[in-house]
Amino acid sequence: MQKKFIIPIGLVVSVITIWVVFGGSSDETSELYTSPRKGEFIVEVVSTGELRAKNSTEIRGPQGVRDFRINNMKIQRIIPEGTVVEKGDFVAELDRSQILAKMQDAQLEVQQAQSQVTQAQLDSTLTLSQARDNLINLEYALEERQIALDQSKYESPAVQRQAEIDLDKAKRTLSQEKKNYDTKVKQAIAKISEIEAELSKKQNELNKIRGLMGKFTVYAPDKGMLIYKRSWNGNKITVGEEISAWNPIVAELPDFTVMESLTYVNEIDIQKVKEGQEVLIKLDAVQGKELTGKVTSVANIGEQRPNSDSKVYEVVIEISETDSLLRPAMTTSNQILVDKIEETISVPLETIHAQDSLSFVFLKDGLGAKMQQVELGLINENEAVVHRGVSLEDRLFLSMPEDTSGIKKMYLKEDITSN
Repeated sequence: MQKKFIIPIGLVVSVITIWVVFGGSSDETSELYTSPRKGEFIVEVVSTGELRAKNSTEIRGPQGVRDFRINNMKIQRIIPEGTVVEKGDFVAELDRSQILAKMQDAQLEVQQAQSQVTQAQLDSTLTLSQARDNLINLEYALEERQIALDQSKYESPAVQRQAEIDLDKAKRTLSQEKKNYDTKVKQAIAKISEIEAELSKKQNELNKIRGLMGKFTVYAPDKGMLIYKRSWNGNKITVGEEISAWNPIVAELPDFTVMESLTYVNEIDIQKVKEGQEVLIKLDAVQGKELTGKVTSVANIGEQRPNSDSKVYEVVIEISETDSLLRPAMTTSNQILVDKIEETISVPLETIHAQDSLSFVFLKDGLGAKMQQVELGLINENEAVVHRGVSLEDRLFLSMPEDTSGIKKMYLKEDITSN
């Protein structure tokens, strides 16, 4: 019977012994501590970006359609993104319905202008023909007056004088009508020229539209890998989407020799980012792949991106290396190096507490604790550099002690804290 209790009793004694040795100290279990770290300290801004080619050849649709009040063109058909094309290969087909309607209107206007030219020519022919007949009749009348004057020499002086007056009137009438005829000829020429000029204008418009019609079928201007163009909201422009007549880019042929990572930094961190800063770039698609780069552009004006509650600023990072694995639209993780100290002491941010515009840490002091003022330097997402106030041997509370009543405060000397 006694043997049955030997093992349980021994187990209980062992558990009690372990608790006394490892768990009996209440101050060690209720509080968590850490020590300052000495080594490299890095301040960086981390952001997610997307690869794009720094330089690319634009594949453009027809230019000049705005002259015919066409503002947008819909893509009816386009080859798949990533297709490798040669110069002259088919790329896309744009909707011709708007330009076709414009061409039909232009054809009608050309026909109307041609009719006006024909009508003006007929009118001029008729008018000038009547004027010429009138001149012939006036010449006959003048001849009759001359005959009457010749015969009046056998008549009285009054009859002779009347014959002279009639001849003079006939001469002046004929002379005036000849001048009028010349004016009518010039008027007819001017009117026909004006209508023919309008016809030429309409014909040129029709020819321009016909030329644009052919450009609604888009071909590759060079060889390369086709990448879809993105709209202002970041969406790819593909079948069913519209391109603007002001900037009719259908797609692009990127130059893979120089790549960039386009990223957006929030308004809190953007003040840290400057042109020329070094960047470590990682590819989500290729594990373990690391590249280097530099910040080449930082936007001055923020923007509201989709699915973002705060303003962000566009940052462009140029990649230093050339790699055949790099492709546009690959997701990148960008670590922008803001500052770096080779050797310094730092502590976790959780250990730092602000009080009256001063910074303190709680140090373990025997069985208790004390507040120690610290002088901070650079701060990153996890740690802060401490210039004064702690040593590597100190043990820091990771959270504020439960009981801070009567806790001793240690301040730095004035000549240390003043600058």
